[in-house]
Amino acid sequence: MNALEIIVLNFEEIRRRSIKVWLSIPEEKLDWKPDSEAMSIKEMIRHVLDSEHYYHLALLHRGSLSSYDSPFESREFTTVQDELAFAEPYRSQFIGSVKSFTQEDLSNIKIDRSDAGYIRSLGDMLLRIAYHESVHTGQLLDYLRTAQMTRARVWD
Repeated sequence: MNALEIIVLNFEEIRRRSIKVWLSIPEEKLDWKPDSEAMSIKEMIRHVLDSEHYYHLALLHRGSLSSYDSPFESREFTTVQDELAFAEPYRSQFIGSVKSFTQEDLSNIKIDRSDAGYIRSLGDMLLRIAYHESVHTGQLLDYLRTAQMTRARVWD
């Protein structure tokens, strides 16, 4: 496997595990959050899916967007399945873009997010995007532990 194939596999495995966690949560618990300052479970799921779309556009533009009209913002969150179905075309476009890059692009393309405090290579940015989802999946597992809900087994 080359670096791009490993990056794509990593994205696929992270999403597979995220979906496993998301689908294990009873619908009546999707509004749960550990405190008033935190995102609810459904807000965190939406945040992960919407952020991936934002990051995809940022990659294509080689940096932060001056404005972002989220396709998720005006939608009501109904079910995890519905949210995943809505996000699927955006996910497919994102993975397609990742697959279209070359090995050289991973080092040579720079993503300028000076507004967020960094300029990184494409390879670094792709790893950060994957890490973002992983962190939130870990947070959701902690939510489930705190709420004394059954946690999906992600280490398969």
